[in-house]
Amino acid sequence: MIACCSKVDLLCLDEFGYLNRDKKGARLLFQIFTEREECKATAVATNSPFAEWDKIFADPRLCAAIADRITFRRTLIQTGAESYRFQAAESERRTQP
Repeated sequence: MIACCSKVDLLCLDEFGYLNRDKKGARLLFQIFTEREECKATAVATNSPFAEWDKIFADPRLCAAIADRITFRRTLIQTGAESYRFQAAESERRTQP
């Protein structure tokens, strides 16, 4: 798994933090982010603010290390609290008779 993730130029992770990670899963993510750091692009999409990530990962220190890896020398884009999918569905619902 890790070797596969290090080969792609852009790794996209959507719904990051939707499911809680045990220590083994968190360590695997840490390894992936560490290997990709400063040499490959990684895009992470999440609805969870950093303040809630301690609930996602079983180990608070590992959580902090993962957040450190994915925010160091990165561009963070916050799009707001509203879900794009929800907004699109609402817009579509309003235009239908």
